[in-house]
Amino acid sequence: MFKKIITFSTIALVSFLSFSCKDDIIPKPASYLRLDYPEAKYVGFENECPFAFEMNSEAVIKGEKDCGFTITYPKMKATIYLTYKPVNNNIAKLLKDAQKLTYEHVIKADDILEQPYLNPTKKVYGMFYQVDGNAATNSQFYVTDSTKHFVTGSVYFYAKPNFDSIMPAASYVRNDMQRLMETLKWK
Repeated sequence: MFKKIITFSTIALVSFLSFSCKDDIIPKPASYLRLDYPEAKYVGFENECPFAFEMNSEAVIKGEKDCGFTITYPKMKATIYLTYKPVNNNIAKLLKDAQKLTYEHVIKADDILEQPYLNPTKKVYGMFYQVDGNAATNSQFYVTDSTKHFVTGSVYFYAKPNFDSIMPAASYVRNDMQRLMETLKWK
């Protein structure tokens, strides 16, 4: 009888263990890299050039010749390049060159969104381009008063273009660049 109890107990224990140790496959939830950037605080920038604008206080600006600037974001490895050109009866050529620069990225871009910008009070007119996809630049703009001044801007990241990876930083810098364009005024 004792032998039967041990045999029954052993069979019950082995059965219990074999059914209770079943591996249930539970999918892990998707995880995303969380990148937090400081809230943007904007400061005015003005020098001897014929225009002024607001920029993010976290960015570093360096002047170049002919009123061209580089605005760098060291933590994000991003740079906004600003170029100034005077208008000398060549507005059509300047507009064509600015648009050509944007549409050279159409090969790698998934989409290019155009956002016209008009501010008749400050006499600032232009276009903001949002380039989606694995293009070298994801944002560009140009502004002009149509008679004297023409400014272009584009942002580049010092990383292989992979839109999904740089999207949080690209959105942050794109907002700063749009703010720069919308606050630009001629002197």
